[in-house]
Parts: sequence; structure tokens; C-alpha cells
Amino acid sequence: MGTITERVRKDKSIGYTAQIRLKQGGRVVHTEAKTFDRKPAAQAWIDKRERELAQPGALESAKAEDPTLAKAIERYIKESKRDVGRTKKQVLDAISAAAIGKMRCSEVGSQAIVQFAQGLDVKPQTAGNYISHLAAVFNIARPAWGYPLDMQAMDDARKVMKRLGTTSKSAQRDRRPTLDELDRILKHFQGIRTRRPDSAPMVNLTAFAIFSTRRLDEMLRIEWRDFDEAGGRVLVRDLKHPGQKIGNDVWCDLVPEAIRIIKAQPRLDDRIFPYGTDAVGMAFTRACQFLEIVDLHMHDMRHEGTSRLFEMGWNIPHVAAVTGHRSWTSLKRYTHIRQTGDKFAGWKWLDIIAPPVQQ
Repeated sequence: MGTITERVRKDKSIGYTAQIRLKQGGRVVHTEAKTFDRKPAAQAWIDKRERELAQPGALESAKAEDPTLAKAIERYIKESKRDVGRTKKQVLDAISAAAIGKMRCSEVGSQAIVQFAQGLDVKPQTAGNYISHLAAVFNIARPAWGYPLDMQAMDDARKVMKRLGTTSKSAQRDRRPTLDELDRILKHFQGIRTRRPDSAPMVNLTAFAIFSTRRLDEMLRIEWRDFDEAGGRVLVRDLKHPGQKIGNDVWCDLVPEAIRIIKAQPRLDDRIFPYGTDAVGMAFTRACQFLEIVDLHMHDMRHEGTSRLFEMGWNIPHVAAVTGHRSWTSLKRYTHIRQTGDKFAGWKWLDIIAPPVQQ
């Protein structure tokens, strides 16, 4: 016999949790529950499920493993051969700790997903990232492990959230540093390096990020064996890609300035830049805060370097060979840039980082 329990949600709305408990030989052999916005819908579900469970073999099928969403996420992280990534893991951990994480997989319907997203105190772009990472678990759970996570429920929820504006795609950043801002930042880093010679060479790293157009984590993974000086290129391992990251190793062209910077680095490690992503990123953030330079991120150096190539008159295929973009569509945003020449022609900091060889 099913029961219906009335519950008050965090948003003060009323939910009706329908629960079915089946006994055999005096002990409970199966239980499942689902929450509805209306009591008649909850009762209809109980009636329907009780009829279904009365069919031959239905109870055995219903006894299939139905862990909490948090357990499914835990298994996804543990068994994924691809690097989940620090940010994605933080997001999945946050979902596990939320109320939705405590729900059984069979209970996580489109309403629960929408309510979870609406309860996040973040921008729609960030909420979209949360749901995207959660959808990756849904994609795997049923076909790989038989967990009753309904991908159709996820698809329905995503459509609803897009229409409501709960989620949206990440906004494209257009922030570029001025030469004056770069001069101030690099002078600041130069002073730190003078006082603390063991600190990361942020002058070199910032300049290389511009000229190589590499993302920070990609840049810090490059090893000396990945540098092909004769070919003017570098092997970027695990290049970021929507469908594939691990194993997506791509040869990317290097502009002469980037080659000069690499050749000027001491061989301290297998990696050309043997430093931590978090430490380098935070050093750049702290410098901008100290110098009161507003809304400038380390990742904006990639945008600066890409914009520079278009300003120098390069076409999309030529630029893509440097940036590593597999699809040229994402580079079309730069086609409005007029050819104005090289912003960094005669840039003094390049000679400081990599002094020209005397003939």
C-alpha cells in the first residue's frame, strides 16, 4: 500500500512525496518514492506503479541497484579514465552535497533538476556549467551501470531551464590588456622576482601566454620533448575540446616570439615551465588587484594573442594552426578585427625575457 506525505520545500511550495513499500515474509523487499507538485498526481503514480509491480518479474527488475545521485557521481569520478578536472570535480562534489545528491537515481526527474538549478545562487552561465557536468553522469549511469537516471528527464529539464533563463551559454570575454597595463604588471612581477628569485617567472609566463595563445594549464604541461624548434611548433597535450580532452594531443605552430621565450628558459625539469596552475593564476590575479587593474584575467592573454594575429593580417586557417582550434567557427568572432599591424613590434619586454643573440 502506498502512502503520500506532504512536505514544505525550501521555496515554501508544497510537494507530495508518494512512497511504495512492498513486503514479503514480513520484511520490506522494495521501496521507492517520487515527489509531485499535486496530490492527485502522486496518487496516480502510486496506482500505476503498484499495477506495474504486480506483473510477473517486475519486482525483480525493480530491485535493481538504485543508489543516491551522490553515489552515482562518486562512481563516475572514480571510474572515469579521462581526467575529470579540478573545476568539474568541485562542481560534482557540490551537487553531491546538495539535497538532490541525497535523492535516489530513480527519484531524480526533470522537476528536481530544474529546482536544483534554480536554487543555485550563481549566474545563468555558471548554472549551465553545473547542469552540463551533471548531464555527463546521466549519459553514463544507465547504459554502463544500470542506474535508473533518466536522460530524457535531463533533456526535458535543460529545455525548460533554457526557456526560463535559468541557464545560458558562457558569455564571450573581449577584455584585452593595454600595453600600459602590461608594462605595469610586468614591472610588478619583475620586482617580485628580484626579491624572491625562487618565485615563478611571471614575466616570462605572461608573455608566453600572449605569443603562444595557450591556455594556462596547457602551457604548464608542455615538456622539452614536445618542442620542435626546427618545425616551429609544439605538441600541446590534452588540448581542450568539448568532446575529448585526454589524449587530444595536437601540434600547434609557434610564432618566432614564442620560440625565443622557450629557448631562453633554463632546463629545470622535464617541463619547460615547471610551475603549478593555481599558483600562477593566483599570482596574476593578485597583481591586478594590487595594481587596481580591473577585470583582467590570465586567460585574457590568449584572447590578446589571438587578436594580435588577426591584426597582423593572418587568415583563419593560419591563426587556427597556432591556437589549435579544430573548428574555425569559434574564430569567426575575430573577423571584425581590422588589420592594423603588430601591437608588440619592438616590445621591450621581449628583449628583457629573451635577449637577442649578438652576432
